[in-house]
Amino acid sequence: MQLKDRINAFTALGKFLREINTESTQERPEINNLNIESILRRAEAENGWFTQENIHFALNSWGNALSEENLQQWISNYKIESVEPKTVAIIMAGNVPLVGFHDFLSILITGNKALAKLSSNDKTILPFIGQILISIEPRFKNYIEFTDERLTTFDAVIATGSNNTARYFDYYFGKYPNIIRKNRNSVAVLTGEETEEDLKNLADDVFRYFGLGCRNVSKIYIPEGYDFEPFFKGMYSWKEIIHNHKYINNYDYNKAVYLMDSFPLLDNEFMLLKEDSGFSSPISVLFFEKYTSKYAVKKILETEADNIQCVVTKAGLPNEIPFGKAQNPELWDYADGVDTIDFLLKLSE
Repeated sequence: MQLKDRINAFTALGKFLREINTESTQERPEINNLNIESILRRAEAENGWFTQENIHFALNSWGNALSEENLQQWISNYKIESVEPKTVAIIMAGNVPLVGFHDFLSILITGNKALAKLSSNDKTILPFIGQILISIEPRFKNYIEFTDERLTTFDAVIATGSNNTARYFDYYFGKYPNIIRKNRNSVAVLTGEETEEDLKNLADDVFRYFGLGCRNVSKIYIPEGYDFEPFFKGMYSWKEIIHNHKYINNYDYNKAVYLMDSFPLLDNEFMLLKEDSGFSSPISVLFFEKYTSKYAVKKILETEADNIQCVVTKAGLPNEIPFGKAQNPELWDYADGVDTIDFLLKLSE
C-alpha cells in the first residue's frame, strides 16, 4: 500500500465512525452484518465503565479526528517513505474505550504492522474497528494482529500502564526500541474569572469516562479566596452521573473513608473536593490546591511536568488547552509529549 491508500482507508473509517448506527452503515453489507449494536453491548457487559454513551463518544471523537484534512495535516510534518514494515507490539491499557487507538493508527499509517495485546478491560472495540478497516482496505489484513498470547516476534514495543507495570515493561522490553508510558493525570488552573460556559466545559473534562482517563482533569489549582459557588454550578450539568451504580459505590466509599479520617471535604452530593498535593484522585473525587500567583502555579506545573498530561485553563500558561477539549485531542497531540510517528520512522533508519 502507498501512503495515499492508507490515508484514504482511515478517512473512510472516520466517515464510518461518524455515521455509526445510522442508515449510512447499511450501505455496506459486510459491515452491517457485523451487528454493531450487539458488539458495543458486549463491550459494555465486559467493562461496566464502558457505558454506551462513553463508547459512542469515543467512536465519534475518533470519527471527527479521522478526516482527510486532519490526516494530511498530521503526516505532512514527516517524510514517510515505503520501507520494509516493522512489527510493533502494542500493550494496550483499558481504562477508557479505544485508549490505544492512536498507537494503532500511528503504526499503520507509517506502513508498519500492528501486533496488539489487548487489555482484558477493552478487548472488543478495537478488533471491531480492525474488522471495519480491513473491510474498507483488505490489504490491511496482513498488517493487523490481535493476540492474547505472550508477545514473542516483534521489532519494537509501545506499552501503556501504571508506574508499577512500567518497571516490568522496562525489564522485559528494555532491549527493544520502546515507548513506555506511566501514570499521568490532567489538571485545570482556575483564576476565578471563568465564565459559566467555561466551567460547564470543565465538567466534561472532569466527568467524561468517569474520570478514568489520563486526559481527565483530576485536580484543580485555585487562587487564594476562590469562590466555589460558580464552580459547583458548572459541575451541575453532570449531576446524573451519580445514578451509575459503579460511580455511586465509589462516591459513597470515598466519602465514608475521608469522613472517618476527619478530612475536610467539599461535597455537592455527586462529587467530592479534597485539598491534596497529589494528582491521581479516586473516582468521584477532585483534588484541589491553592496558589498565590500565576508565577507560582507555573513553577509548580514545570516541576511536576512528568505527572501531568494536559493543563486545561485560559490563564495564558504554556501548552494550555481550552476548557472542554481535554477528551478531544488532535492527531498531533501525543501522549506524554513523545512523538510516536518520529519513533516509528526511526525504526527503519
